[in-house]
Amino acid sequence: EGFVEPLERMEERLNRAWAPVRHLNSVMNNEALRTAYNACLPKLSEHGTEMGQHEGLYRAFREIADAEGFAALAPGQRKAVTDALRDFHLSGVDLPPEEKDRFKAIALELSALTSRFEENLLDATHAWKKHIADETALSGLPESALELARQTAEHEGLEGFLLTLEYPSYSAVMTHADNRDLREEVYRAYVTRASDLGSNPAWDNSETLSRILALRHEEAGLLGYPDYATLSLSTKMAETPAATSAFLRDLSRRARPFAERELAELRAFARERLGLDTLEAWDIAWVSERLRRHAYGLSQEDLRPYFPVERVLEGLFGLVGRLFGVQFKRVPEADVWHPDVRLYDVLGENGGLRARCYLDLYARPKKRGGAWMDECSNRMRDGERVHIPVAFLTCNASPPAGGKPSRFTHDEVITLFHEFGHGVHHMLTRIDWPAVSGINGVEWDAVELPSQFMENWCWEREPLNRLAAHWETGAPLPDDLFERMQKARHFQTGMFMLRQVEFALFDLRMHHEFDPENPRIREILDEVRDEVAVLHPPPFNRFEHGFSHIFAGGYAAGYYSYLWAEVLSADAFARFEEEGLFNPETGHAFLHEILEIGGSRKAKESFLAFRGREPRIDALLRHSGMAESA
Repeated sequence: EGFVEPLERMEERLNRAWAPVRHLNSVMNNEALRTAYNACLPKLSEHGTEMGQHEGLYRAFREIADAEGFAALAPGQRKAVTDALRDFHLSGVDLPPEEKDRFKAIALELSALTSRFEENLLDATHAWKKHIADETALSGLPESALELARQTAEHEGLEGFLLTLEYPSYSAVMTHADNRDLREEVYRAYVTRASDLGSNPAWDNSETLSRILALRHEEAGLLGYPDYATLSLSTKMAETPAATSAFLRDLSRRARPFAERELAELRAFARERLGLDTLEAWDIAWVSERLRRHAYGLSQEDLRPYFPVERVLEGLFGLVGRLFGVQFKRVPEADVWHPDVRLYDVLGENGGLRARCYLDLYARPKKRGGAWMDECSNRMRDGERVHIPVAFLTCNASPPAGGKPSRFTHDEVITLFHEFGHGVHHMLTRIDWPAVSGINGVEWDAVELPSQFMENWCWEREPLNRLAAHWETGAPLPDDLFERMQKARHFQTGMFMLRQVEFALFDLRMHHEFDPENPRIREILDEVRDEVAVLHPPPFNRFEHGFSHIFAGGYAAGYYSYLWAEVLSADAFARFEEEGLFNPETGHAFLHEILEIGGSRKAKESFLAFRGREPRIDALLRHSGMAESA
C-alpha cells in the first residue's frame, strides 16, 4: 500500500494523459499532432527504460516478494509483483552501466523507428488516388461501393468517382471490379506501399524494417537471449520457438489438403467459367467471389442490406448484456474527435457505471487502417474510489454514403465483434491493480481468446435474429440466406489458414534466424512460402513493408498468437455449444473465469478454470470445416 499502489497511481496518471494523444495520432493524423507525438516518444521511452532499470525500485519489489506476508496478498497482487520482477530483468536492470546505456539507446531508437514505419505506411496509403469519370470503367462494383467512390470524389471537389487504398475501397475493387487492368493497377499500388517500388522514396520502409530487426536482435543479445524470438516467447504460453514452429507446421499439415483442393477448384472455375487460363494475384478475390456465388448463391453484398449499423449495434449490445449482465447506454453530446464517434456507458446489473467505451466505426482519410481496441484508462482502486476502465474501439468499416446509413458486410460485423471481445476483456475486469487488470498481464498469445470467441456468435441463428434486419423493410434475415451463409462458412478456410500460418512462420523465423551480417528477410519469406503456401504472390509484392502488426504493433515474434488463441477460443465456445448458447451458468463462468480475472493469473489457469481441462484442437478444426483431417 505504501509503495506499489502509489507507483501504480503515478503510472496511470501518465497513461491517462498519453492515451488520447496516442489514439488521436492513429485516428485523426495530421502534421501538427504527428510532430508533437514524435517529440514525446523519446521522453516516454526514456522514462520507461529508467523505471525498468531502476535498481532501488527493483530492490523494493524484491523485498515485497521475499517478505513473510507475501503469500497472504491477493493472487492478483502477487502476480503484479512477480510480473514486475520479470520485467525488470527484461528491461536490463542486471546489466552493467555501459550496457544499460546501450539498452536505453536501443529503446529510444526503436520507438522512433516503429512510429516512422506506421507513418510511412499511412502516408503511402492515403497518397494514392485514382479518379474515374465514367461509371462503365467500374463495371461489377456494387451500388454501395459506387456510392462510396462518388462520395469520396465529392469530398475532393471532383465529378465522377475516386478510388483509394483505404480498405473498403480497395476490397471492393479487388472483389468486384470486372476490369482486370484496374484490379491489377490497384493491387500493385496496394502491395508496394511504403516500399522501394512505391511512389515516393521518402516512404520506403526497407531500411526501417531492417534496422528494427537489427535493434531487436541486439536487445535480445544484451539480455542473454540468442535471438529476439526466444526473448519474445519467454513471456508467452508457447514458451519456445521450437514449440511454436511445431504448432504452426501441424496446422499447415492439417490445412494443406483442403487448401490444395480449394485452389484447384478456383483455377478450374476461372478457366472453365471465366476464360482465365492464368490466375493472377489480382484475380483471386474476384474469381473467389464468383465461385462463391456459383456454389452457394451468396455474396457479401447479398448480406449487406441486412446489417444496418444501428441494428448491428443493438444486437451486439443485447448479446453482451445477455451473456454477461451489462447494459450499454449512449452518452449524448459527448466530447469526441469526429462526428461519427460515439461514447457509451457500460452499466452493471445494479445500474451502476462499470466502464465506458468510445466507438469509431468507419474508414476515413488520415486514419490508420485495420481494426483495434486500445486502452483509454485502466480499472484501478485509489483508496475508496475505483477508477473505471475506458476503451477505444476502432474499425474501418464502410461509412454511410449516398444519404443511406452504413450497412456492414458480414465480414465487417465479424470484425466489430472481434474488437468488442477485446473491449469486454478490458471493460469487465474486476481486478483493481492496473498491471494485471483487463488485458494487462495476459500472455500475448492468449489475449485474442475473448476476441475470437466473440466472432462465433456471428454465425448463430438466435443472435443473428437480433443483429440482422433489412435496412429498409425491417424484414429478418431469410432462412434460405442464413442456410447459404452456413454452407459457405468454410469456403476457402484451408487457404485462409495457410495464409495465417505463412504470416506467423515468416514473423517467427525472421526474428529467430536474424543475422545482422545477412538479414535474408526476402529469402526467409520465399522459403516460408515454398514450405506452406499454395498461392505465391508476384515478385513485386512487398508484403513485409506493410506488415505493421510486427513492425509497428505488439506482435513481433507473436503473430502466431491469432492461431494459438483460436484453439483456445474455439474450445471455449464449444462449452456454450455443449451446455446451451445462453445457459446463464456458462456465461457467468466465462465472465468470472476469463473476463473479470484479467491478467491476475496465468492464462492457462484461467482456461482450465473455465473449461475444466486442457485445451483441445478439435473445436477449431470443426469450426474451420477441417475436422476430418484430425
